[in-house]
Amino acid sequence: MSQSFMKLLLDENLPKKLIADFPSHEVVTVLDMGWNGIKNGPLLQLMLENGFQALLTFDKNLQHQQNLKKYTVTVFVLSAINNTYVELNKLTPKIHSYLNAETLPIGPIIIRP
Repeated sequence: MSQSFMKLLLDENLPKKLIADFPSHEVVTVLDMGWNGIKNGPLLQLMLENGFQALLTFDKNLQHQQNLKKYTVTVFVLSAINNTYVELNKLTPKIHSYLNAETLPIGPIIIRP
């Protein structure tokens, strides 16, 4: 089953401009959902309840703080020099390679330059 259209959540630590990098997907920000300030565990649960397949975050501690395997979502941990659009945009092709794969892995995926 090819992943064509997906619902992605952009964490509050990422620039909103990143939404434009994923035109074939529905990308919503944590802020748009009114979820800013919500801790990671409840945030992952809300994602499941609202049909999100993946979270894009700059929070490198998330994978260590949560047992991500108990949530059936993918967490893209963007690992760049900083969280500016200029740096994060360089990671977009790698994220797309996962999104375009036959299946999306569950749990954390570290995306590095």
